[in-house]
Amino acid sequence: MASDHPRTPAARLRVRALRRLRRLWPDSVRARATVGATAVVAGALGAASLALLGILHANLSHNAENAAAQQADTVAQLAAQGRLPDLVPLAHGADFIQAVDAHGRVVAASQNLAGKPPVADLRPADGTVRTTWSGVSVDDDHDQRLVAVSTHTPGGTLTVYAGTSLRQADAADEITKAALAVGVPLLLATVAWVTWWVAGRALRPVEAIRAEVADITEHRLHRRVPVPAAEDEIARLARTMNATLDRLEEAGARQRQFIADASHELRSPITVLRTQLEVATAHPDPALWPDLVKDALEDTVRLQDLAADLLLLARLDAADPVKSRPLDLSELCRSAVAARHGDRLAIDTALQPDICVVGNRSWLTRLLTNLLDNAQRHAEAQIQLVLRTAPDGRTAVLEVRDDGPGIPDADRTRVFERFTRLDDARSRDHGGTGLGLAIARDITTHHGGTLTAEPSDRGALLVARLPLG
Repeated sequence: MASDHPRTPAARLRVRALRRLRRLWPDSVRARATVGATAVVAGALGAASLALLGILHANLSHNAENAAAQQADTVAQLAAQGRLPDLVPLAHGADFIQAVDAHGRVVAASQNLAGKPPVADLRPADGTVRTTWSGVSVDDDHDQRLVAVSTHTPGGTLTVYAGTSLRQADAADEITKAALAVGVPLLLATVAWVTWWVAGRALRPVEAIRAEVADITEHRLHRRVPVPAAEDEIARLARTMNATLDRLEEAGARQRQFIADASHELRSPITVLRTQLEVATAHPDPALWPDLVKDALEDTVRLQDLAADLLLLARLDAADPVKSRPLDLSELCRSAVAARHGDRLAIDTALQPDICVVGNRSWLTRLLTNLLDNAQRHAEAQIQLVLRTAPDGRTAVLEVRDDGPGIPDADRTRVFERFTRLDDARSRDHGGTGLGLAIARDITTHHGGTLTAEPSDRGALLVARLPLG
């Protein structure tokens, strides 16, 4: 489909230029660090070099100007005293001297300006005038720093010109430029090499980590990445990576154990069901069929419940998003208890009203069902359901207590593991599949809460804590 706004030729040229620049930019972190550091140092050295040349030239020019001004002041004092000779001797700091009267006649000069016209037409009214003079050179081809001083003499106003060559400043500039032309590239090359070497040393552990991770497969989750000795960001990255691999290995082991346990649990009812069908086929006695069908139906229901539990656990493990909304947990508990009118034991309730949480109604109902089913399975004569608000005012506390044999201290954590049956509930007919409390714990965790088995004077006490909505 053609674009509604075709690019102009200039825009296409800019895009192609940007693409070419992007291709020129290095891909590796090491190369980018080297180019970036070298570019920054090059910019800093360039600015420093220009500043150095400017300061050096200004200082040398200022010194030359001051020396010429001293000579001009000395000659002006001689002229004011009437002791100015026709041929003015040169002292250190001046390359030429010339005295010109108000009519433009040269009345005195240094040897190198004898017989020459005035070098300038500056006529300062009072004081000193300083300028850079690029006129006809006296001794060389360098610029001259010219100082003009006006003074009053017995013969009238006299202007003294004193000048000095900037050859020293120019020579210093040339030497400095040559030194910078050699030193700056060498320094940049050194910075580039050091950056390349340091970046390589710093990234070497990263490459080792990458190579190790590349060799780790689902069958090699026991392997770990090397942790550098230095306590830096890369060492923290390696430790974090190893912690992640620990969790992956643990999750893989838990998944394999779950598959093995699920296969074992599924095999038992399937085997019994097959045996019943084989008996019915081998003994076609209509009088036996009602009992066989009843037993087969019970095993089928158990197989169906187990499959439903396994599917729910798979959804919980996958952390599928659920539709959550504010719920009245007190009303939900009353409804769950009312629906269990056919239970073996009646349930005593102590429900604080108007306790609201945010969650999924069907999942929280399943949480209550599993906890009450567990209590019905083990209780002797009494089951109690308590709902209250925690003292902090931010948590709903749901307690299910029974007067059964209880949970030993050593099994208070293990009881929430999948396919776990305690010694008094080994029978699959009486003890269930061993997934009820595991599902209840996962549902509670999915809602941001906790489920624990806590100490009790008699029987078991299971406590679920959920954040208030």
